[in-house]
Amino acid sequence: MDKWDHRFMQMARLISQWSSCYRSGRAIGAVIVKDKRIMTTGYNGAPAGVTTCRERGECMRDIQNIPSGTRAELCYAIHAEQNAILQAAKLGISIDGGTIYCTHQPCSVCAKMIVNVGIKRVVYENAYPDAFSLVFFKEAGVLLEQFEDKASEKET
Repeated sequence: MDKWDHRFMQMARLISQWSSCYRSGRAIGAVIVKDKRIMTTGYNGAPAGVTTCRERGECMRDIQNIPSGTRAELCYAIHAEQNAILQAAKLGISIDGGTIYCTHQPCSVCAKMIVNVGIKRVVYENAYPDAFSLVFFKEAGVLLEQFEDKASEKET
């Protein structure tokens, strides 16, 4: 990992703070980068115009005892990676050949989207319980790297 990876992962962590997810520990951020330039960002949260879980004061997934990594469709939030990809589409920004930095390993639904939009590298910090996503990255030849923060703040 180089200094750029550290910088962009710091940005993904910052973006994750904007999450509207009610679940503890589920603030996720993503940054899509191309040629050392930030193309788009995303965090997990409800679609525009829809009441967020934080505003509701509850998580539908917690109420229904849905384990993390399963039944992603039963959630008000759009994943951070999906939001970053959707922003690129909405704004007409090409992310083909780019890198996505994520605070968490993408799920299999996000993995399929990442592969299809032509992102070639995924850098994530925290593991996520969805081994199926690894199948898509491996088969499509997308480089998947777990970020390890070994550099001090002064180096970045």
